[in-house]
Amino acid sequence: MQELPKHKKIILFDGVCNLCNNAINIIIDHDKKDIFRYASLQSEIGQQLTQERGIDTSEIDSMILIDPGTAYYIKSTAALQIAKHLSGGYKLLSYFLFLPEGFRNMVYDVIAKNRYKWFGKEDHCRIPTPELKAKFLE
Repeated sequence: MQELPKHKKIILFDGVCNLCNNAINIIIDHDKKDIFRYASLQSEIGQQLTQERGIDTSEIDSMILIDPGTAYYIKSTAALQIAKHLSGGYKLLSYFLFLPEGFRNMVYDVIAKNRYKWFGKEDHCRIPTPELKAKFLE
């Protein structure tokens, strides 16, 4: 397995979901401080990271944010924690963390459940450009 980058947060995402891939593109474009690294849930490293943390990917199959060490965030908390570190108006989304997690996750779950129907699905993970390849864990 590839050595994990020190002091970088890792975003695990559904590599075949168009919504997830578009979200990763937005995050990359607004990650001005180079905080994040990326891996698909379907990848070997994605599977290892979820197994090490006891995350059941049959229950959580969308975005997961892993902080260095063992801390991780799922569902709406992951998305809003990511937003805290982005430039532009996306940072404002983190203010929704004040809402009860149960309510936030209810909205998140509706979107996650319908993401393939609403946004489509690819048969494979996207291949990053050579410039972005260093940001992806394999």
